[in-house]
Amino acid sequence: MHFSESRNTTRWIIIFISFSIISLILWNTYTFFQIFKNEERLKMNILANAQKTIINADEYADLDLPLEITNSNSSVPVMLVMYDKVINSKNVPDEILNDKEKFKSYLNKLKNENEPIIFEYAPGKHQELYYGNSALLNKLKYYPIALLLIIFLFAALIYNFYKSTKMATQNKLWAGMAKETAHQIGTPLSSLIGWVEILKTEEIDQTITSEIEKDVERLQTITDRFSKIGSVPVLENLDVVSETLNTFEYLQSRFSKQVAFSYQTPEKPIFALINPILHSWTIENLIKNAIDAMKGKGTLDLQIEQDNHHVKINIKDSGTGISKNQFKTIFEPGFTTKKRGWGLGLSLTKRIVEEYHSGKIKVLNSEIGKGTTFQISLNKKVQ
Repeated sequence: MHFSESRNTTRWIIIFISFSIISLILWNTYTFFQIFKNEERLKMNILANAQKTIINADEYADLDLPLEITNSNSSVPVMLVMYDKVINSKNVPDEILNDKEKFKSYLNKLKNENEPIIFEYAPGKHQELYYGNSALLNKLKYYPIALLLIIFLFAALIYNFYKSTKMATQNKLWAGMAKETAHQIGTPLSSLIGWVEILKTEEIDQTITSEIEKDVERLQTITDRFSKIGSVPVLENLDVVSETLNTFEYLQSRFSKQVAFSYQTPEKPIFALINPILHSWTIENLIKNAIDAMKGKGTLDLQIEQDNHHVKINIKDSGTGISKNQFKTIFEPGFTTKKRGWGLGLSLTKRIVEEYHSGKIKVLNSEIGKGTTFQISLNKKVQ
């Protein structure tokens, strides 16, 4: 508990320091931008005074310095205007000066960027000096935006890394809990196996002990399932038909008679590389999901078919159906339409089929109010 609180405090301190550094960088950038802008304003005032000196000069005036000042501007676009006519310009493209519409638009742009400098070169006579931002100043203007974008992307990367790490930790925790659950079940299960053997020696109806033995075997299967979570399963070349029917028939005998089970399968075996424990879990999840969709009453049909390369298992129910926009989302972890449940069954089924068996699972078809068909497709093993 103390470790968790300390880690949260450290995280918030790092966030606060990062935010402070970002704010400082942005403030310094803005300050530098304003200083540079004021420096350009000062240069334009000097240029305006130089222009005023050139206009008022007589034949004996020394114009070397004023001309040097006006010619030294190589980056700032400048237009001298008098009575709405351009007297002189610098760093402005000719195509703008020769086009009235472009000139008007460009002049408005300069007005928006900087306040024009109006100077009186003779009593009652004025000129207006319009100037824009230099290329360097424009780059500085967009620098904070670029910086914020980089920071945003960096923050998104950190968040994604943190989330992935957290999910990986949670997955390890759940895998560890599953293995521990399997270990804990193992002790009473061993005892139950012993009691079943004793019951066999007593004068008890063998059908009862046979059913108890099936349930004990089922508990062993469930224990094996949990023990395999987080491990790479071993695949075996087995008959998909018989392995599927074993699970189907076991569940059929333990559900209400209000569910009408039926199946159509090939008479010959179809072989594929599967893990029998995980394959059984897949079929069980789909059958239980179908019965939940029917609210414990309806028809459930299992069909196994094949083509040249695949064996396909179709499980069809007469339940409530699924809308088309949910065909993919139902396989996402946490998605459920039931009031109770964690929404992990179909997600786990998809992982078993696609990651462990290199197969495919999908909603083959569904109609609201009429039912749904799920299809598992596995790669056949050539004999």
